[in-house]
Amino acid sequence: MVNADLSKTKGPLAGVKVLELGTLIAGPFCSRMLAEFGAEVIKIEAPDGGDPLRHWRVLKDGTSLWWSVQARNKKSVTLNMKTTQAQTIARALALDADIIIENYRPGVLEKWQLGYDDLKAINPATIMVRLSGYGQTGPLRDLPGFGAIGESMGGLRYVSGHPDRPPVRVGISIGDSVAALHGVIGAMMALRHRDVTGGRWNGKAGAESLAGQGQMVDVALYESVFNLMESLVPEFDFAGVVRERTGGALPGIVPSNTYTTAEGDNIVIAGNGDAIFHRLMLAINRTDLAHDAALQRNDGRVPRTAEIDAAIQSWCETQTIESALSCLRQADVPVGKIYSVRDMMNDAQFQAREMFEQHQFADGTSVKLPAISPKLSETPGRTLWLGPDLGAHTEEVLFALGYTLEQIQAFKEQQII
Repeated sequence: MVNADLSKTKGPLAGVKVLELGTLIAGPFCSRMLAEFGAEVIKIEAPDGGDPLRHWRVLKDGTSLWWSVQARNKKSVTLNMKTTQAQTIARALALDADIIIENYRPGVLEKWQLGYDDLKAINPATIMVRLSGYGQTGPLRDLPGFGAIGESMGGLRYVSGHPDRPPVRVGISIGDSVAALHGVIGAMMALRHRDVTGGRWNGKAGAESLAGQGQMVDVALYESVFNLMESLVPEFDFAGVVRERTGGALPGIVPSNTYTTAEGDNIVIAGNGDAIFHRLMLAINRTDLAHDAALQRNDGRVPRTAEIDAAIQSWCETQTIESALSCLRQADVPVGKIYSVRDMMNDAQFQAREMFEQHQFADGTSVKLPAISPKLSETPGRTLWLGPDLGAHTEEVLFALGYTLEQIQAFKEQQII
């Protein structure tokens, strides 16, 4: 539970300006996290419908419930980027931003004179996070690349599922989300470097030499997934080992698997630490295995994986999930039920950690959102507003740029905004 007084903090990123040029998941999730911790995030959307994610999955009054989370704390500005005037406005916003986050195909921003080199030539402190399927270089750079492709090329899909069946996907867009987290990490490191080398550009001609050094953060979806693949590369290079699908088990780490209880519930047991394995075997009344000298280390257990898993499964078949959890927790063995969202929302640990937030839509109906992670003791993140209506902040943002109300009205009439 976070004890900090939310009324006394604007978040650790207060004062940081972010421009989001992107749609759907990877780019918007990256900027969402910055917005949750106090950054001012201006999201550019097309006037004719906005971000497609507004209409994905379960809808309320025509707008996605997912949008409530993905765009919380962001300002929505509509710009028809096919027009020169909209590109000029976007360029002004980009030059004023501390961080620009984009997930178009490589080359799109360059067509609008909004590429990294274009902006850096004016503002050397420019930080641009570029998320794409294959990165900004290489023979595949121009191909479309969604998270599913990144998961496949990065190695995750190959090792997911059962050995006698085709690979399966995780039930969420994990490739996009992992790339987004890499984008956040890269943005924070780039921001730190900019600040220690001079800080923010003040926007005045001739002051470029006083600004800190910006940089481009090049995030490829497949590389972000690849970065999670543990010992895959050295195992193949050194020993010729290709990690394969192993169902619910963790290959080469024994025992760590999914087992089934007497009532058909699934339970995950991770007894792969040497001392934990000993306690686990005693808890399931297999003293023979607990004291078997050959099983005292993981490398001795791996050749006997099937025997160990069978012993655990036999015990689980005599237990309800409640009795299994109670017994193994008492023995200090890592164990857990596989949670559905219903389980989460009724769980005492989730409640104690305040992992759900209650909010209201404009019509007064309420909705729960996931709370913000990670939890910072002094400057926690917070939800200031749900995902905004399309273009809700256009006038506010353009007025702050120096445009008059008459000019803004003309932009509307010309379908620029």
